[in-house]
Amino acid sequence: MRSDYLREALKKIDDPNILINVVSRRVKQLRRGNRALVESLEKLSAEDIALREVIEGKISYDLAEIEAPVVSRGLSRATVG
Repeated sequence: MRSDYLREALKKIDDPNILINVVSRRVKQLRRGNRALVESLEKLSAEDIALREVIEGKISYDLAEIEAPVVSRGLSRATVG
């Protein structure tokens, strides 16, 4: 992985943990045969291609909303009369 690509990608996605997750997911897609969204004259690794895609704005991410857990108070007993 090229450090200059990594520095540039961190300017687009400033949280390193999110960047790692985005890049690793894209690398898996590239290794499964998905086409690169950027062109290069040099032979790049899948990691470098994913970083270039981030740098050029070809891929991005959305954070999922986390819902608060529902607290169950149990079932109330019905009175039979």
